[in-house]
Amino acid sequence: MIGSTEISEIGDAALPDKLKQPEDTRPPRPQREAGTTLLLIWLVVAMTLCGYVPMLHGYPVGTSRAAILTLFTICSWAIGLFKEPLTSLMFFLFTMLFSVAAPSIVFSGFSSPAWWLVFGGMITGAAIRTTGAANQVSRLLLAMNLRGYRHYIAAVVVVSIALAFVMPSTSGRVMLLTPIAMTLADRLGFEPGRPGRTGIIMAVAAASYMPPTAILPANIPNSLLLGAAQTLYGIRLYYGPYFLLHFPVLGALKSVALIWLIGRLFPDRVESSQTVEVPPTCMSPRERMLVMLLLLSLLCYATDFWHGVSPAWVSFGAGVICLLPQTRIISARDFAEQVQIAPLVYVAGFLGLGALISQSGLGELTAKALLNWTHMVQGNYSMNAMQVLLIGAGIGLLTTLPALPAVLTPLAGQLAHASGLPIYTVLMLQVPVFSTVFLPYQSPPMMIAMHLADVSMKDGAKLCLALAAISVLCLLPLDYFWWRILGIL
Repeated sequence: MIGSTEISEIGDAALPDKLKQPEDTRPPRPQREAGTTLLLIWLVVAMTLCGYVPMLHGYPVGTSRAAILTLFTICSWAIGLFKEPLTSLMFFLFTMLFSVAAPSIVFSGFSSPAWWLVFGGMITGAAIRTTGAANQVSRLLLAMNLRGYRHYIAAVVVVSIALAFVMPSTSGRVMLLTPIAMTLADRLGFEPGRPGRTGIIMAVAAASYMPPTAILPANIPNSLLLGAAQTLYGIRLYYGPYFLLHFPVLGALKSVALIWLIGRLFPDRVESSQTVEVPPTCMSPRERMLVMLLLLSLLCYATDFWHGVSPAWVSFGAGVICLLPQTRIISARDFAEQVQIAPLVYVAGFLGLGALISQSGLGELTAKALLNWTHMVQGNYSMNAMQVLLIGAGIGLLTTLPALPAVLTPLAGQLAHASGLPIYTVLMLQVPVFSTVFLPYQSPPMMIAMHLADVSMKDGAKLCLALAAISVLCLLPLDYFWWRILGIL
């Protein structure tokens, strides 16, 4: 979930041959655009260095500088001015170069549990690819003799969600499953351009991100929420309660809506059912060891309320075990080639930005502006919860959804005080927001899948907007009543 530009960081070796693009055919970047970008960088540097901005009443110049860097970083992530990891590096550089915040604040993301959760998930994902376990999944999926197109869509959605329980990296799941989905589409006779092919690809793209937001260690937004809640408020999020609160509606019911909607928006039929002959294969020792490790990790994720070990350290521990010479699951060479640093820099940038917003006073300033706009009345819990959702949705449209917890979590204390809601409830209200994608650009992993399979933005936006409408009109009211039953609202 690290952004569409992660594809270029992973390299052409990870792409099918027909998707590789010769270097000399790529259009050069216009000189005017490069000049505009350079001018913007110099403008940001000058404004930050001199503090030449309208002074924020009651706040020091450092807060104004932090506001400039925050606005620059968020806008760069949102509109793709630079590659996401480069934006994070520029954020680190400018904040340190102009002494906007202490190193312990700027680089706090590298010590956050969320960062180590993603790191461990990337090692596990590399192990799944290199051991051949991915081929086993592909054989099983292609060997399914299902009755029709919608059954294959349902199978793809189920596999995408099931993988989220053992692989806490959305981008890794997308990179693993998209080639499998493309192969499945080919075997079903869905050539490029057919609605059936688009439907299968979008099933992977949407199911790899949206329902897993209800599974605590499955993707970046809830991992960031996990780290920020513990760092800023001392609130620990546990796998079981989180799953019970969110998965019945945002996971299970949204998956059903997704399957139905893809069948409606991209109708097709399997013209000639083909029985796929799969030669019987035995799992290698490395694959068996990896499966055992993944099952043990899942058990630890599900029982963290009992043993108290954070999902971050379970994920990181599984990654370390994969690297041990005794297990022979993944070699040092595969680790160096498969585990990319760019996504990790991207995650650290998000976490550092959230810490800067909280420490510099920007969180307090933004909270006052939002609270003055909403006019919350304590005791009106339903309306206050709706206004928190609207605030989150607005922030999510301005940034990509992985940035939402970094921006909104530092404001949770002020929002809780104004609304009268418990701070835990305010934190949990972020999940319905970042599980609802209005446009594909909000979810970088979805953009990865669409780019790999050459799915147009028009088709992606059609699915996202329709599913968002269903979520707002049907799923969120159901989620509200489910929270009332559980006593959260």
